[in-house]
Amino acid sequence: MSRLTEWAFRNRAAVILLIIMALGLGGMSYAKLPMEFLPKMDVPQVQVTVIAPGYDAKSVEKLVTGPIENAVQYTKGKSDMFSTTGNGYASVQIAFDSKTKMKDAKAEIEKSVDSVQLPERVMKPFVVQFDTSMIPISWVALTFDEGISDTDKEQRVKEIEAELKKAEGAGQVSVSGRTAPEISITPITAKLAEKKVTTQAIMGVLQSRGVAASIGEQNIAGAASNVNVNATISDLDTLRKLPVAPGVALSDVATVELSKKQESIGRVNGKDTIMITVSKSANANAVTVGKNVQTIVDDVNKVGKGVEASVMISTSDQVVSSVNSMLQEVLMGALFATVVILLFMRNIKATIITIVSIPLSLGITLYLLQISGVSLNIITLGGVAVAVGRLVDDSIVVIENIYRRLQKESFSMKLIVEATKEVSVAITSSTLVTVAVFLPMALLRGSLQAMLLPFALTVGYSLLASLIVALTVVPVLSAVLLRGTKMKEHEGSKRFAAFLAWNLKHKWVTILVALVLLVGSVGIYFGMPKGALDSSSADMLDVKLEYPSDTQTDKVLANGTKLEQFLTKHESVKWVFMTYGNSEDGAKYGNVSSPTVVSYMIDVKDGADAEKLMADTKAQKANLEGGEIEANATALISSGGGGSSVYVDVTGDNVADLEKTATALMASVKDVDGILKVSSNQEQKKPVYTFQVDPLKARGQDVAMQLQGMLNPIPVGSINLEGRDSAVIMQPIVKADSEQNLNGLTVMTDAGPTPITQIAKLVKSEEPSLYYHKDGKVYVRVTAQVDPDKLSVVGADIQKKVDGLTVPKDVKVIVGGASVDQSGDMADLAMTALISILIVYLIMVITFKTLRAPLAILVSLPLAAIGAVIGLLVSNVTPDFTAMFGALMLIGIVVTNAIVLIDRVKQNEKTMSIRDSLIEAATTRMRPIVMTAIATVSAMLPLVFGSHEGGSSIVSQSLAIVVIGGLTAATLLTLVVVPCVYELFFFRKSRKQRREASAKVVTDTRTKPVTQ
Repeated sequence: MSRLTEWAFRNRAAVILLIIMALGLGGMSYAKLPMEFLPKMDVPQVQVTVIAPGYDAKSVEKLVTGPIENAVQYTKGKSDMFSTTGNGYASVQIAFDSKTKMKDAKAEIEKSVDSVQLPERVMKPFVVQFDTSMIPISWVALTFDEGISDTDKEQRVKEIEAELKKAEGAGQVSVSGRTAPEISITPITAKLAEKKVTTQAIMGVLQSRGVAASIGEQNIAGAASNVNVNATISDLDTLRKLPVAPGVALSDVATVELSKKQESIGRVNGKDTIMITVSKSANANAVTVGKNVQTIVDDVNKVGKGVEASVMISTSDQVVSSVNSMLQEVLMGALFATVVILLFMRNIKATIITIVSIPLSLGITLYLLQISGVSLNIITLGGVAVAVGRLVDDSIVVIENIYRRLQKESFSMKLIVEATKEVSVAITSSTLVTVAVFLPMALLRGSLQAMLLPFALTVGYSLLASLIVALTVVPVLSAVLLRGTKMKEHEGSKRFAAFLAWNLKHKWVTILVALVLLVGSVGIYFGMPKGALDSSSADMLDVKLEYPSDTQTDKVLANGTKLEQFLTKHESVKWVFMTYGNSEDGAKYGNVSSPTVVSYMIDVKDGADAEKLMADTKAQKANLEGGEIEANATALISSGGGGSSVYVDVTGDNVADLEKTATALMASVKDVDGILKVSSNQEQKKPVYTFQVDPLKARGQDVAMQLQGMLNPIPVGSINLEGRDSAVIMQPIVKADSEQNLNGLTVMTDAGPTPITQIAKLVKSEEPSLYYHKDGKVYVRVTAQVDPDKLSVVGADIQKKVDGLTVPKDVKVIVGGASVDQSGDMADLAMTALISILIVYLIMVITFKTLRAPLAILVSLPLAAIGAVIGLLVSNVTPDFTAMFGALMLIGIVVTNAIVLIDRVKQNEKTMSIRDSLIEAATTRMRPIVMTAIATVSAMLPLVFGSHEGGSSIVSQSLAIVVIGGLTAATLLTLVVVPCVYELFFFRKSRKQRREASAKVVTDTRTKPVTQ
């Protein structure tokens, strides 16, 4: 790398031009880089959702879930398949290995699902493959004046929807909460009997009545003309007059009324609202799309026409806020690092030379990110925030060495070049080592790789840029700005030299103390609970109110409204968006739920304590007649994680064995400390009444069709009403509110009208309202709601309970959920750390051309663990995934100090003994080592006290605490422990040198002449 420095001196004009170009390209790249909340990331999962109104869970499982599972089970690349079936809905999740191209997988599943024949009244399945581009950019709420007609309301919704779809960069636009006119036909039983009209006749009332057909081309009046047939029913009077039997009109046997149908209920702060969600297209800029949506909303409000639009949530605003917040922390970190350098150097010119590496490195990094196709998001900005302290390290080492040489020698170009060459190997290897730590991130699995790789690229680009700046720009600027500078000579600390000499003489004491500290810190770490991420500063919450599956919907909605009123009035709540029921637009995003669940999206006021709000919300359970409340911080996109829940899946072929094992498991784990609640999907059961038809007396299919018409709303067609297609629904003729009413039904058989009790037996049973399948087989899921601060401890305790459980031969019990996801991610990071250490060792072996010196340098790694644990203890921060990521970063950061130290030792060994080399190197390099460490620590302080906008970022307070604590301890101990270990590795040679030196001293003393 010394040739690069020589080239820079030969081409100083070119270097100046390159500096200007780097700053210019960086500025232009910043303006052009697409801004997103998260990097582009495919979730390796495809979800199939189906809405089946009126079907119980068991019927959906048999008629919908099973056929879909059979159709997709052989999809290429499939690793697992899970399904959830409830009353009126089904959801099948197909997971894939990381090598699968998700677009191809989705296309294959769509083709397979299209071939499945589903029963009547079941909606067409929706197939969705999630990625971060699906995160909605804006939620637009529409409220209407009371006097506006339904037709005008729907027209305005369509116009606004069309405008949003045309917005530059807009992707999918979905509407929820809209109403549609619906015509209800309610048969009158007595009139049907009197007129001898069957329900089947009413069901066929619209058959062949409405048509728009082309007859063809005919030669009429000497001209080629087309002949069409058009028959439309456009008013209720015409519908009422339609014949259902000879001489009998529909109105003679049924009432025909206009009503409103609402797929799902959506309200904002208690007011009915239509919500439009807008996502961006794959390559669009989130901020630009958000601005375009806001412009359209402003235009809508200017025009008016009885509608008011407002942007409830804008992730583009969050992106801008996160970018600005992270940039502020980057600038604050750079300022702190500058102050540290100035205090150490006490020379403004030297400080300017050093800190020039920060804007130059950032400019080069932004340009490289642009040409790499990486967006500007909270992950890449987090990488910049983490790297900013390290950007000046190489420049500090170079300028400090030049500065030290100028204290003893007169200024010359040769001195600048030689001073840079002296440290070029050390800073090159240390930078490559830090970059190498992040290389194994390319080996991580799925979404974890997609999230961490942009971070690694950002850090890698910035550090390599800082190395080039340190080897070219810093020496050139030093030659210009430091010319004629006179500096007072600085000597190394004599006290520290004496202290280190004592430690080298008693190295076993030093090593033993370090070992005790290490073992103690490791023990403390394993005793600390590993928590979920803190949610107290969350700005969005998800709340669910759930009732048992046999609860009447009127009760669910009434209590849902009661909770909505509480949330709306809460001092910490800005607004509440309540939703209830399944809708076609929700199913398109994979959102289907039980008809006994009410959901709330809550916007938390700035500065409010979200944890307290969640606690207050859960405390409302006592007022909600047995409803269960779940409240969590909102995740913008889910990749299958389980929040702070741990689930245990019981699988096998015998359902009775599964239920027995699940019951024993629940009894075993319910008393584990940290578990708030234990539940099972088998607990939720619903009464199911089954007519067991005698096949000798009636055809089961005929009976089923008749009962469907009697007991359920049946669509019989549609008519054009006020320019809109409106569904015509035949309402049930029987209100089956008791078992007696069911047994009192009469059906048509070959023998004529027959009481159903003569052909079938009514059997009541309790059936689960939820069915879980894994790879097509039923399994029981036991779910434990866990205190987030005790997540890993509870997960381990549950695993112990599972291991001690006696289960039938063919039954398997598998622990999963948040604790397993967390331990899986941490295991991946641990493997990444191991690979990183091996790469680091390889680079150092190549640098120093020996095996033992790099081993001494690696000793600094466990020393960092001591400080990291102390930092977590002092700050009272629970270690989480981001803390583990901080530990991974320490591998690259910590060894740089040891490399700078050992590099000087190797240079000294050419003219000194090992011990003298160690003492001289430690005292000489102590200044740059301490300076770089304090600069890095100071640069990360804003991360400790910052706002950390965007809670899903891997850059957090716990990461900064781990890095600061680990680096501080490692810096202090490296200067003492590493020299002791190094001399221990070369013990024989060092002892021989000391003996020779002692013998020489004795000889010199004996041969020295005695003077009188």
